[in-house]
This record gives sequence, C-alpha cells and structure tokens, in this order.
Amino acid sequence: MKADNQLYNENCNTSKGDSEIDNVAVTPFESALSRLQCVLVARRTATNPEGVSWAQYDTLHFLRQFQPMIPSMIGEKLGFTRSKTSKILRSLKEKELIEQESGENDKRELVTRLSHKGLMFLQRAELSRHNMADIVASRMSQGEIAIFTELCNRASDLLYAETPVSHDD
Repeated sequence: MKADNQLYNENCNTSKGDSEIDNVAVTPFESALSRLQCVLVARRTATNPEGVSWAQYDTLHFLRQFQPMIPSMIGEKLGFTRSKTSKILRSLKEKELIEQESGENDKRELVTRLSHKGLMFLQRAELSRHNMADIVASRMSQGEIAIFTELCNRASDLLYAETPVSHDD
C-alpha cells in the first residue's frame, strides 16, 4: 500500500486556487481534521476495488452480524427506504457480495446473506482497519493512544449528534 503521505497528496489537493473559498481562513485544527479525513478516505478507496458505498458497507456489516435477513428487515434496521434498500441489495448482488433466495414461507420475500466474496471483502476491510491502528499505535505512547481514543470518540459522538438524517434515495 502506498505511504500515507503519498495517498494524501494524490487525493487531497492542497494547492491554492483563485476561488473565493480559498480566501477563507482555515485553522490548524480544521486543517488537521481535513487531512485526517482525506487520508482515511484515501486508504479506504485503495482497499475498496469493488467500489462499495458507505450504505452498502453498512448493509454488509449488518448482514454479517444478523444473517440471514429479509430486505424489509434490513431496511428497517438501517433506516433505509424500501427503494433505497432495493437499490443497495441489487448493487451488492451484482458485485456478488450477497446471495438471495426465495423464502420458505413466502416465495416473494428474498432471504439475503453474505456470499463468500462478501465475507472476504469485510475481512479485508477489517484487516485494513487493524493495519491503520497498528501503524498509529506503534508511534504513540499508551497515554497518547488513550487521549487519541477519547478525543476520536468524543468528536465522533459530537458529529453524529449534529448530522442531519436523510431518508431520500
């Protein structure tokens, strides 16, 4: 995998342009947060040749925990509309990351589960997360790791609480 700085430079253009947006003062905190976000997204992109979206990933992760499931239950638990759930599952099936078969009681309902390829995808994503954690942890003290963990959780909670939920397709 490419070095993080190379991923950052390729995916997070830091050059200044002539647009009005470039005239906005960016604090060191905003810059650091932006850089971290860019590196994380770049690393995710590098380990996601299937082009799995966040909603598709959430669906795969959820299926791994609770499979097999029917589409209506998946959508309900993840907060997706019926049409969004259908689009997500259709795309995952086209990528061969899930398998679907008619239900025993109701042949119209499709019982959905991870395919072997879907499980391998999730394991690769998990390995990438472990790798990132190992890289960062190997260069921090235990105290820094504890502080970083606390601050990441706090920032995530604050951002999650302020994130508007959209159920649009």
